[in-house]
Amino acid sequence: MREMTIGQYYSTDSQIHRLDPRVKIVITFVYVISLFFLRSLPMYGLAFIMITVYIKLSNVPLRYILKGTKALIWFILFTVILQMFTVQGAEAVVEWKFIRITKAGIYSSGYLFLRLIFMIVGSSMMTYTTTPNALTDGLEKLLSWMNRLHVPVHELAMIMSIALRFIPVLTEELDRIMKAQMARGVDFKEGNVFERLRKLMPIIVPLFVSAIRRSNELALAMDARCYHGGEGRTKMKPLEYKRSDYIAYIIVVVYLIALFAIKKMFNPVGEIPFL
Repeated sequence: MREMTIGQYYSTDSQIHRLDPRVKIVITFVYVISLFFLRSLPMYGLAFIMITVYIKLSNVPLRYILKGTKALIWFILFTVILQMFTVQGAEAVVEWKFIRITKAGIYSSGYLFLRLIFMIVGSSMMTYTTTPNALTDGLEKLLSWMNRLHVPVHELAMIMSIALRFIPVLTEELDRIMKAQMARGVDFKEGNVFERLRKLMPIIVPLFVSAIRRSNELALAMDARCYHGGEGRTKMKPLEYKRSDYIAYIIVVVYLIALFAIKKMFNPVGEIPFL
């Protein structure tokens, strides 16, 4: 958690940073959804090229991105191993007592590993290249049509922006609480699993108390500044599409067409069921 960079903004100047936030939201949404329809190595190769070009144009260091995925690597490995043992097929590779690993399970777990990595990196790039304020404005603009259905779009966008902003704040608070407990002689690496879980209670309780206190202070500050939602509010920097934004939309359309063409042209080897 102390090394997690997901949800943080990486300040630099790049072509991706200068794009309209609405474009980056649409690109992220389309890319993540497309990952669920990948069925062969050529399709995964195209998805890899897409995210590689996106990272290259964003000027975000690769080590900074990998640092963000490091905190989730155990969750990814657990999911992949579980997939390997649960997906069964006709051709067994390893078979010992109740353990049976098939060729289909290996294919499925490998594709799932790539899918999760692409999904985490792709969704993280949106927050790396977009400030919370710009992300809120873009989301509110994209969903403005829902105001006709009496949906509080501005409030929902503000909640998401505040949640993203609080990720690094709570991470720093977690680090501070852990160091305070270690200074009092608590060793989080000793003992069995149950003892380690018991030692987490002095961390979880103060963390929740701190989060509630911060949210209360934020609510009081917004109320003191007469914040009453998005009704009647104007933007200092209204969002307007530029030429680069339309080019980005065209690239996304070409990406989807290429995926569809690859699916029609190639006969997927080791095709896996829909996950």
